Amino acid sequence: MSSDAVRRVRPAAYAVCVEDERILLARWVSHEGERFWTMPGGGLDHGEDPYDAAIREVAEETGYQVELERLLGVDSHHVTYPPDPVNGPSPRDFHGLRIIYQGRITGGELRNEEDGSTDLAAWIPLAEVEQLPRISLVDIAIALYRERPALGRIAP
Repeated sequence: MSSDAVRRVRPAAYAVCVEDERILLARWVSHEGERFWTMPGGGLDHGEDPYDAAIREVAEETGYQVELERLLGVDSHHVTYPPDPVNGPSPRDFHGLRIIYQGRITGGELRNEEDGSTDLAAWIPLAEVEQLPRISLVDIAIALYRERPALGRIAP
């Protein structure tokens, strides 16, 4: 990576909520208008605990209150984006640290986020997830939920 790259580390927290062989997902809308399914969750506010961030983000994106039951793992996602007219003349070196919890819905009603980064929240049958346009986090979170690796990491 060239030294002129804009570097950014983004810690984020997510919850895997599974009921009756269905998983709670949120549909993320990119800056270009593309839509991909993701886990409910998102970036930490400065100084925010990841546990609290996951609870807050699930409520914002789905309308549900969630109780986090256990830490499933941490995923490290690193990607470089080329320069573009929206983000500037320098490449962007992005490093996402994604903290993934198992959660249980305890209240609230399913609703879509308004004026946020997602436009739809839904319970999706686990058997249908493979057919969805989704980001890699969905597959990683499901693998962590199913495998529960001792070190909280899915091998690349």
